[in-house]
Amino acid sequence: MHHKQKTGVPISIAIITKDEEDRIRPCLESLSFADEIVVVDSGSMDDTVHIARTAGCRVITEKWRGYAGQKQFAVDQCRNEWVIILDADERIPRETAEKLVEIPFNAVPFITAYSFLRKNFFHERWIRHCGWWPDRIVRLVNRKQGQFNRRLVHERWITDGTIRDLNLTIDHHSFRNYSDLVNKMQTYSTLSARDMLAQGKRAGSWTPLSHGLWMFLRTYILEMGVLEGFDGFMISALNGGGSFMKYAKLREMNTNARKT
Repeated sequence: MHHKQKTGVPISIAIITKDEEDRIRPCLESLSFADEIVVVDSGSMDDTVHIARTAGCRVITEKWRGYAGQKQFAVDQCRNEWVIILDADERIPRETAEKLVEIPFNAVPFITAYSFLRKNFFHERWIRHCGWWPDRIVRLVNRKQGQFNRRLVHERWITDGTIRDLNLTIDHHSFRNYSDLVNKMQTYSTLSARDMLAQGKRAGSWTPLSHGLWMFLRTYILEMGVLEGFDGFMISALNGGGSFMKYAKLREMNTNARKT
C-alpha cells in the first residue's frame, strides 16, 4: 500500500478512531503517498482495527484522553518529523497528494505547519455555505515544533513557527445523517460549556436564547445556508440549537456550582 515519497521527506499520518468501519477504508485508500500510518483506536467494537491492520497501518489501542490528548498521543507515536493529522472521516484527494509530495519541507526552517482547505460533505454533497466553506484547518505539522492546546473541544495546533496556508483540499464526510448532527451538537455543547465554565464565564437566563437565535440567523441568512435547501435549514437549526444548549448547560453548571 505504501511507497516512499518522491521528495525523500517522509510523512507520517496520525488518525484517531472509534467505531469507524464504514469510513476508515476510503480514508486509508487515499493515503498511498504516506511513509507511515499510525492509527490510535480508543476501543472500537466494530471492524475498524482489523481494517486498519490489514491496510498496513500501525495500530495502537489507547484509552480515550479527550480530542486534544488523543491526537497529541497519536502524533507522538509517529516516527517521522512531519505528520498529517486526520480523522477517519477525512480523505486526501489525489490532486492534493500529488502536490504534497512536491513540497520541499525543511527547505524553509521557520515554516513549522501547513493548513489546508477542508471541503465538508453532507448527504454526499459538498456544502459551500452555512460557514462550512472555506474551512481552513492546520493538518500537516512538524511534530517537534508544536503541540495541541488543552481545550476540550475545537482543539488547535499551537506552534511558535509560521503556518503556511496551502490551497490544497481535504475532503470531510463528517455526518452520516441528521442523527449524527444532533449527537455532535450534544457532545460539543457539553464540552464547550465545560471549557467556558473553566474560564469563569457565566450565562444569564436570556443568554441561551439570544445566542441560539443569533447563531441560527447567522448560519441561515448571513452565511447563506438558505441556498443549501433543507440540509442548509437543518445545519442552521442545529447550529442554533448547539449554541442554545451550550449556554443553557453553562447556566446549569453555574447554578450547580453555586449550590456546592
